[in-house]
Amino acid sequence: MNKLSITRRAFVTSASAFGLVGASGLALPYYSRASQRPAFTHGVQSGDVDATSGMVWTRTDRPARVMYEVSTTESFANAVRLAPLDSSPDSDYTVKRLLTDLASDQDIFYRMIAADLSDINAVSEPIVGRFRTAPFSKRDVRFAWSGDTAGQGWGIDETGMKTYSTIAKHTPDFFLHSGDRIYADGALKDEVDLPGGGKWKNVVMLDGKRKVAETLDEYRDQWKYNMMDKHVLALSAICPTFYQWDDHEVLNNWSDSKDLSKDDRYKEKSIHVLAARAARAFHEMTTIRYEPSEPGRVYRKISHGPLLDVFFLDMRSYRGPNGANLDETLTTKSRMIGEEQSKWLKRELANSKATWKVIAADMPLGLVVWDDAAKKAGFEAVSNNDKGKPKGRELEFADVLRFIKTAGITNTVWLTADVHYTAAHYYNPDKAQFQDFNPFWEFVSGPIHAGTFGPNDLDMTFGPELKFIKAPTAEQGQNLPPSAGLQFFGLVDISGATEQLTVRLMDRDDNELYKVTLDPVRSA
Repeated sequence: MNKLSITRRAFVTSASAFGLVGASGLALPYYSRASQRPAFTHGVQSGDVDATSGMVWTRTDRPARVMYEVSTTESFANAVRLAPLDSSPDSDYTVKRLLTDLASDQDIFYRMIAADLSDINAVSEPIVGRFRTAPFSKRDVRFAWSGDTAGQGWGIDETGMKTYSTIAKHTPDFFLHSGDRIYADGALKDEVDLPGGGKWKNVVMLDGKRKVAETLDEYRDQWKYNMMDKHVLALSAICPTFYQWDDHEVLNNWSDSKDLSKDDRYKEKSIHVLAARAARAFHEMTTIRYEPSEPGRVYRKISHGPLLDVFFLDMRSYRGPNGANLDETLTTKSRMIGEEQSKWLKRELANSKATWKVIAADMPLGLVVWDDAAKKAGFEAVSNNDKGKPKGRELEFADVLRFIKTAGITNTVWLTADVHYTAAHYYNPDKAQFQDFNPFWEFVSGPIHAGTFGPNDLDMTFGPELKFIKAPTAEQGQNLPPSAGLQFFGLVDISGATEQLTVRLMDRDDNELYKVTLDPVRSA
């Protein structure tokens, strides 16, 4: 075990969900003995970490001045103090900031203390988190991914969101959450009847989780609910989360054309109002970076050293309406990621010098996902079940895949979640109806804590070959609870010595279900 592993695991062991400091032996400053000191309510988060910077986040219980210290040692012996930030009701008492000028490939510890703005001498106990910056050299890289949290009525039971702690055991450099981090349209009940008898009990509840989210505060509550889980808090304290979103951060299968006129759950009928409120809560409650050129933008690239660039897609915000998905020409209506994002993706892929280019897609390319599953009507994802030449949204991705081939871009891997089971797909042009692309892999993993569904049909437009699948059997049925064990995540390891990329598909009990090692294509 190397020195880095010891340091990180020791920190995990010593860090409690909220204090994260009690067993660390830190020399702490004086704290007010007032009975009503400010407190941090939902732990800490880090995210969007690269070689020299990273975002950090926390939330206080009142208006407070949050003071920051940053160190490369757990003892904070060499700590640097930063200018404080004030939390306020305007942002639901959340604060996040970009830590800059950090050393590469270095453990970074950050500590925050809150002072009550109404009584500046009343200060909180500290809260501490850590992350490791990306390297400039070719060292081993490990990250995890999954998606779909607290969906289909399965909230926080006595076990809690266990898969988050299972991921933490692997001490990844970062965790990629592929969307549906919340289910804003998924109201929770205190108890749910389980198939075969027994009850699932949501032992942690918020009033904001008892109905669909409509107001800004209700959307905020969706995020805060998940951060009441001990496993989520523990992973966030020691591992950056890289966020993207999909539909349930707003509501099921949403697009700009969503019609809520017949949905009695919603008093607010404007999808534009709901999406705006949801987007604000998303950016307040996560560590996603701020993009000045398009405030609120989700798609972005994060570099993690010479071996890895990650390209985060937003397949939600710029799409046309869900429909038959059979357009013969590419128009604004038939697009899914939009013209500007498509240009951005091509440009950034072409400019990437990293060995591996991971495309984080919030929906799969070759799986059929219906807009109305009961009636098998309309399409929510890329594929249209036509199985022929590209049409509709497939045209946009055919264009991207053709560009990747023509531009000589190598070593692309697609990662996704969304369909609530785990699978490995190899896209083979020899088996495809559209053949103007180089072969590539797509790996699906999830849910991390939601109902398990599937499997979905494959559309052969891009020639996906099913290499592995783990999904409910016909006998098990659909919407299995997390306690059934079919909760999944993926692990990606890139070797600094060989530059090989290894993908493992795992379940919540840490069983390895499938493993494949990919050799990089070397430049001539």
